[in-house]
Amino acid sequence: MWDFLHTSTAQLVLGFSAVAILVAIGIYVAGRVKSSVREDGITTNEMLTNFRELHSQGELSDGEYRTIKAMLSARLQEEIRESGKEG
Repeated sequence: MWDFLHTSTAQLVLGFSAVAILVAIGIYVAGRVKSSVREDGITTNEMLTNFRELHSQGELSDGEYRTIKAMLSARLQEEIRESGKEG
């Protein structure tokens, strides 16, 4: 009865199904994390200030700070564009 699971077609279908489920779960979790981060109340500008302070205290290397600054700058620009669309 379960012999069909040993066929390559069935294994392929099961494999794709498993990947699709994992992708769906990943998208769901990413969405929840993103909304959770935005609800925490800390703004991108405040995060940038906090990382700037960590860098000045020597807690972050120059490379780490540049990477974080680039990511947060892009996020800040996106937030500015979004707020312009809302207003």
